[in-house]
Amino acid sequence: MILPDIAATEAVGARLAGIVRPGDVITLSGPLGAGKTSVARGLLAALGLAGEAPSPSFAIVQPYDLPEVRLPVWHVDLYRLDDPDEVDELGLEDERGDGLLLVEWPERAGEGAWPEALALTLWIEPDGARRLTVVVPEAWEARWPT
Repeated sequence: MILPDIAATEAVGARLAGIVRPGDVITLSGPLGAGKTSVARGLLAALGLAGEAPSPSFAIVQPYDLPEVRLPVWHVDLYRLDDPDEVDELGLEDERGDGLLLVEWPERAGEGAWPEALALTLWIEPDGARRLTVVVPEAWEARWPT
């Protein structure tokens, strides 16, 4: 799927907000500046977040809870992690049962992390548009495409 601008990238996130369920994981991969946080911002806005969501790059984990959003979300950016073992220290699996785990840079968690996740990858095209590819696991097949 080609996303011509930031509005189209955020719209992908907004559409995802209509199909997410408690316990879901969505991973966002791609190079710096590809639009991972834009997808996350669109999703969070559609879940009711007022104002712009900050990138969790420095905090690593940015939680959003009721009533701020209609479904609790843990927005995670693993870019600064050096070792997959550091992911366990974040306690992500303990929190995701009641909400959504939204993970940027999931490859930093090691191979095989979150095999049940809806995996989105964004690439920057030569003209500045974004190319989105999606790996849809079995648990998401009935809900995808949005």
